[in-house]
Amino acid sequence: MKHSYISHLYCPKCENTYGTREQYQLCACGSPLLVDYDLDEVAKNVTPDELPSREPTLWRYHELLPVEEESNVVSLGEGMTPLTPFSELGGNMGVENLYMKDEGLIPTGSFKARGAAVGVSKAKEVGVKELAMPTNGNAGAAWGLYAARAGMESTIVMPDDAPKITRSEVALSGANLYLVNGLISDAGKIVGRAVKDYNLYDASTLKEPYRIEGKKTMGLEIAEQLNWIMPDVILYPTGGGVGLIGIYKALKELKALGWVKGKLPRLVAVQSTGCAPIVKAWEEGKRESEYWNDSETLAFGINVPKALGDFLVLDAIYDTNGCAVAVDDKSMVKEQERIANMEGSFICPEGAATFVAVRKLRQNGWIGADETVVALNTGAGIKYPDTVQVRPEILEKDDAIVKVDEGLAK
Repeated sequence: MKHSYISHLYCPKCENTYGTREQYQLCACGSPLLVDYDLDEVAKNVTPDELPSREPTLWRYHELLPVEEESNVVSLGEGMTPLTPFSELGGNMGVENLYMKDEGLIPTGSFKARGAAVGVSKAKEVGVKELAMPTNGNAGAAWGLYAARAGMESTIVMPDDAPKITRSEVALSGANLYLVNGLISDAGKIVGRAVKDYNLYDASTLKEPYRIEGKKTMGLEIAEQLNWIMPDVILYPTGGGVGLIGIYKALKELKALGWVKGKLPRLVAVQSTGCAPIVKAWEEGKRESEYWNDSETLAFGINVPKALGDFLVLDAIYDTNGCAVAVDDKSMVKEQERIANMEGSFICPEGAATFVAVRKLRQNGWIGADETVVALNTGAGIKYPDTVQVRPEILEKDDAIVKVDEGLAK
């Protein structure tokens, strides 16, 4: 059996096609390129019944991934993260079937490891020696570490106020790390110049075609974990939007294979009120977003003022009768605490934002009480120590515990 049934790359705007054994970045027209597979051949050779006996990583779906030779796979065991029922929180919100897909348990502590694993593996296959990318933190950490595992050089540019933990991960990986006084868009301009001047492989969001293939495995896993029955709603914290685009692509591929039952879930892009270009575009019925000036949010991963693939995110929302929701930082932090308290899960601010969105959409009736709802937590809360704001009364409780311990010690 073939390791991959990849067919070709194609442009979603001008329909140009490209091969899969050479290095390609964007289409000649400037659009991101997407991967197409020979799904007829996949259907003839693979059935969902085979999957449970395979390794519990995203590579169990290798026929629907772009790496053609197994020897090129670069892996740290990523994938098959839990789909956890949140019955307490769901009861609190009035949503009977609420689930969290928890990407905080993946290598490097965020969903970015999926894109890095597949993107670096395919980069290795097409002969890349050094890659470069801008990052808000977690993506750079993942790509720096996976590049190190592949024996590849990496150059990572990040805002100087990115989370310190992710900065340390990048530095420890041996990457060439540069800090910029600005946003990810400013880091992107620096990477763009470096790519031209030093002939580097540009691994920026959607400037290479394969990161999205790693991210789409979240959709493949959700389908398998729900026994191939589609959920009603999937909510995703959206910055560059690759995860949302990937999940949509995965579910369409599964539908074409005849592996899933039910119609496509309504997809929801969740952003911060401090940076909500996709929400604004959706509210105005537009197919592309405008640059969001003076963007600011503690949910660092979704602080993206203008996404290259914004049109693909909006297509996914429109095509599934989904929506886009903006939530404020204060609500995120409050929900983050509520989830830890009610469900015992310490999630990242971006993940908490998706649950705030569930709460909002249930309150206005967009989500029904009996619908199956999946919210994505894209990273571990411990990667964001500076965003957690503990209430003074809790700290006072902690002081009391210290005094009791001191008393016991006597």
